[in-house]
Amino acid sequence: QHNATQHPRKEREENNKTISTRCYVDDKVSKAAWLNRSNIIFAGQDKWSLDPRVDLVTKGQLEYSLRIQKVDVFDEGPYICSIQTKQQSKTSQVYLIVQVPANIYKVTEDLTVNEGANVTLSCLASGRPDPAINWRLLNPSAEPLDGEEYLDITGIMRNQAGRYECKASNDVATPDVKYVNVVVNYPPTIKKTQSSETPVGRMGTLQCDATAVPTPEFEWYRDEKRLSNAQGVNIQIIGTNTILMVANVTEEDYGNYTCVASNRLGVQNASVFLYRPGTGRDINGSAPVSQSLWLLLACFACLFFKC
Repeated sequence: QHNATQHPRKEREENNKTISTRCYVDDKVSKAAWLNRSNIIFAGQDKWSLDPRVDLVTKGQLEYSLRIQKVDVFDEGPYICSIQTKQQSKTSQVYLIVQVPANIYKVTEDLTVNEGANVTLSCLASGRPDPAINWRLLNPSAEPLDGEEYLDITGIMRNQAGRYECKASNDVATPDVKYVNVVVNYPPTIKKTQSSETPVGRMGTLQCDATAVPTPEFEWYRDEKRLSNAQGVNIQIIGTNTILMVANVTEEDYGNYTCVASNRLGVQNASVFLYRPGTGRDINGSAPVSQSLWLLLACFACLFFKC
């Protein structure tokens, strides 16, 4: 039979590419045309379409193919190669599906929140087919999080701070990836203190280490009096750590010192001791005052109930 040899099929093409929808005829064909739905694109060699991106590919007398440059989503649909012989007419149809790579067009900007706040991160993406959106917090485990376009975090904690990754993918091209940096503010917690067992005449070193966001400010006190570098001591602050150095310790220097860590969200203090050798204090320092108070109450309760 003398007809087009192209069989009905679907063609999937990526956006902005050039495609050729092929149709082959033989020398018995008297008329041929290309149509998009009911619109004539070519009738024989005559171009009816006004679209400059569309042209014919004719190699010899056997090929009668349609070429579309810079394909976009509006080109999607059925394309029909229609031929006429003396005996009959035949058509062959191709359905063009235009695919568009995933593209993230809007994502939450970097943000800073207080611990305990409710946070929603958004990641909006386009593409054909519709892209799947996945979230991860890029900590050491980087496990997937339960969220799509919107990631809801209820009562965010300090260990949920970090860099969040949003990935949009639809298998058309490489996934699109964007990032959101989340800073979580929280009040200071004094996590370590270091007391000092120092003989008279030697240098005593007291240390206090806290964790907080924003970075805490530190102060040192002795008997309710704030200490400064002008009072015979040297105070160093390095990030979340502070050191109080007492040069040439005297009997008057022995006793309790208070380290205070503060930021705009809160304050915490702890007792640190400078003591003479042999008095038996714990050289690793004391717990924060709030914890020491509970220990003191527990001791009184134990005495009352004759533990």
